[in-house]
Amino acid sequence: MFLRSGLGRSRGGLRTKIHAATDALGMPLNLIGTPGQRNDITQAHNLIEGLEADALLADKAYDADHLIEKGKQNDTDIVILSKRNRKIERQYDDDLYKERNIIERFFNKLKQFRRIATRYDKLLANFMGFVKLAAIAIWLK
Repeated sequence: MFLRSGLGRSRGGLRTKIHAATDALGMPLNLIGTPGQRNDITQAHNLIEGLEADALLADKAYDADHLIEKGKQNDTDIVILSKRNRKIERQYDDDLYKERNIIERFFNKLKQFRRIATRYDKLLANFMGFVKLAAIAIWLK
């Protein structure tokens, strides 16, 4: 399972953040939308709730002890780079971490939908509705 969040631009300079969890093939499992100033780790537990995975791959933004502990409770391998300010760096599988580009490709597929790339919708609920429609279209391809 992969975790990532990306920013979408909206009218008036405000931003929207899309938090996503995908499977090993880059297919979306869970999508959450928040205001752009919200930190990535705030939605991590909601993204992985109810999902089973052998490994959890994410970037430094998801490096938090509470998320790592939750992954260990579920017997999930945690592949998250340590933040710079962490006193004791965790070991991780470097080759497995390189596979994180799969979720980057998912976000690239999302941005192929013009309505998502340009963020025409003013309301977050409308925008996330179309993001979920685009995710369904990605699943069906």
